[in-house]
Amino acid sequence: MTLRLPKIVQTISLHLLFWIGVWFFFYYFFSYNSNDSNYIIWFSSCLLPLTMGVTYFMERILIPRFLLKRQYQLFALYTFYTFVISSYLIVLALYGCLIFLLKFNVAIMPPMSKNFMFILILVYLVVGVISFISVLSNTLKTDAKNKELENKILATQLQLKEQELHYLKRQIHPHFLFNTLNTIYGFALQQSKHTPEIILKLSNLLDYILYQINQPKVALKEEVLHIKEYIELEKIRFKDSLKISFNTPAIDSSIEVAPMLLIPFVENAFKHGELLDGFLSIDASVKLINHQLEFNIVNSIRSHEEEECKEGIGLSNIKKRLDLNYKNKYQLSSRHNNGKYEVQLIIDLKPSEHE
Repeated sequence: MTLRLPKIVQTISLHLLFWIGVWFFFYYFFSYNSNDSNYIIWFSSCLLPLTMGVTYFMERILIPRFLLKRQYQLFALYTFYTFVISSYLIVLALYGCLIFLLKFNVAIMPPMSKNFMFILILVYLVVGVISFISVLSNTLKTDAKNKELENKILATQLQLKEQELHYLKRQIHPHFLFNTLNTIYGFALQQSKHTPEIILKLSNLLDYILYQINQPKVALKEEVLHIKEYIELEKIRFKDSLKISFNTPAIDSSIEVAPMLLIPFVENAFKHGELLDGFLSIDASVKLINHQLEFNIVNSIRSHEEEECKEGIGLSNIKKRLDLNYKNKYQLSSRHNNGKYEVQLIIDLKPSEHE
């Protein structure tokens, strides 16, 4: 079983090793062209706590309290004070060692320890390296926290969008079923022979709704097939008062769309369409060119029905679902023209680079 030292013990050990390394760093430079090891040991030992004090003051106080908080003027001011005080203490250490160790005999003083600027550069080289590492470490930690927070926000937004999308899908169910059940109810009252056929077709649509609606994508071919099922249901209801055409090309089974994406447009055409000259006229088409889906549907309507046709649970929801599924990748337009209400939907189905 491997024993792990407490984190604080590891930290203290690393700091001790580092400062021992700094002491040897000082010793190496001050021993240049000098054999007075006693003086060099004491001078390096006097310089070390001063360097430690300045380094920890910068790293633990000035940097986190002022620099990282963007209080640059205060940071510059206190850094200047620190520089002045540390320079004064270096002079004291220099003269103290000269007086007590060399009896003020400058001639035998190691040459590198005579140069005040060189000593200052060595001390602040250590301070600068540690300060840079401290700033870099804090920057990396801040970036990591920001990235983690950003990921959490994105995950939350995605979850909310999924919940909203699920809610919108569930809203489609009662709206779609309500219209179809009304048709069945009417035929049941008439004891029509078409009632079993309608129920069978509704069963197929229910299968699509219940088992495919929760999927993020379904085959466009499947969506078109169930539009045809829905149209067949409406043909039974309208009998001879319906003129409808639905033109679709051969569709590759690999092309996918959001489920129940096009059916609400067809449903809306039947719901808000008006009989003109004894007929409800609906013309719909699906085109697919280079991963661009174009869906068009036109239904006959009277002028006063225009505003009613523009809104409704189905179309309102479908706009929200389009924003959630194909944001900035679709165009939806509608217009009322000479007794006809036209809707055109164009969607770019080409997968994005990140998909």
